[in-house]
Amino acid sequence: MTISTTSQLIALVTACAQTLADSLGLEVVGVFYKTHTQPPTLRVDIRHREQPTGIDDCGQLSGLLEAQLETVDWFSGPYILEVSSPGIDRKLTTDREFTAFRGFPVRVTGYGLLNGQKIWEGTLLRRDESQLAITVQGRVVTFPLVEIASVQIIPHN
Repeated sequence: MTISTTSQLIALVTACAQTLADSLGLEVVGVFYKTHTQPPTLRVDIRHREQPTGIDDCGQLSGLLEAQLETVDWFSGPYILEVSSPGIDRKLTTDREFTAFRGFPVRVTGYGLLNGQKIWEGTLLRRDESQLAITVQGRVVTFPLVEIASVQIIPHN
């Protein structure tokens, strides 16, 4: 199969990785293909659906994915495969990330004040085309997306 764009490659790898991840109770939250490195680096970010993501989770998926990718001809040459969990300072940007991290603690930072504060911390509830909702001490707080500078996962202690 000839892959003509990086986005096609990412879509194929994402589908393959998610099928394998499902069997391990994991979820793929991001796939990145860094072509500026030599050899290029394929990074797959995952999270465990039931508990904190561990090194064993990354290792299991890495082994399965590596074996699967060796059976296809999606890459034009050598590459490095990395499977990891999102960093503790991960900023959420895509619809997929906002869906995957629903229920996680987040820090919302505004360009200016958001409902009287620059920074809010709470549990991610939802994001739609115009606003973000979090829960703070049992109450829902919403913010217009145009006023939000960043939404960042707060690491578990």
